[in-house]
Amino acid sequence: MSKLLSSLINPEDLLQLKNSSEIILIDARAGINAEENYKNEHLKSARYVDLNRDLATVENDPANGGRHPLPSFEKFSEVLSNIGISPESHVVIYDDKNGSNAAARFWWMLRAVGHEKVQVLNGGLQAAIKAGFAVSSEIENFAKTENYIVTEWKLALADIEDVENARNNSNNIVIDVRDKNRFDGLTEPLDLIAGHIPGATNVPFSENLNEDGFYKSEAILKEKYTGLLGNKNPEDVIVHCGSGVTACHTLLAMDYAGIEIPKLYVGSWSEWSRNDRELATKQSN
Repeated sequence: MSKLLSSLINPEDLLQLKNSSEIILIDARAGINAEENYKNEHLKSARYVDLNRDLATVENDPANGGRHPLPSFEKFSEVLSNIGISPESHVVIYDDKNGSNAAARFWWMLRAVGHEKVQVLNGGLQAAIKAGFAVSSEIENFAKTENYIVTEWKLALADIEDVENARNNSNNIVIDVRDKNRFDGLTEPLDLIAGHIPGATNVPFSENLNEDGFYKSEAILKEKYTGLLGNKNPEDVIVHCGSGVTACHTLLAMDYAGIEIPKLYVGSWSEWSRNDRELATKQSN
């Protein structure tokens, strides 16, 4: 797919477009009370999507697809239509975790169905407010769109067997973007078992960011990831996290840097660790 827009948009640039009828602003904050927080205060005109309800199918057993498996094409089509997104929409998504939570996940999902006019707000909610973007607690009224046809994920995906085959193959690289303590098995706040997939390389997604919470420059990210990947083809690179959400932060960083988006392992550690697969920790390495 051709790349028509940068994956990121800075708050100042969004401010210049705030009155454009073409922009659909999406609040993708996730976690406890996220929707209530949206109702209390959100960027003016922003519509809300819920990670668990809209961007995943969480009623499944995490051993089969992880904690945030992708929704069906029918469900995602309905979500897009319900929040007024059409194939021609220019969508800008934000969260309050520097894009590392559901904003990057929604960006990946839209790109994966062929939607090119989608960007994540660099710096997130906090940066937009600091830049002077108006906030609101009003109910946002908007029209639904006709059915947004979704028939396939056009970006590459990996399943648990792909990861099993890749993790000990020198032609492949499996990247785990969780923080080092989780990777090392020193802590695990979300899943049942601590540790990592043996053979995986730990590159925390937080390394994509400057101290101010904005993404590092395209040049810095390109140097980082081309150095890491070497001559490997995108189809030989698999990126994962805990449940296929924050991994998208790194996929966005690569795309922003002009690197072809590699495979996403949606099931990630939440699926791998529930399937009697080989596990590793810092002590076992």
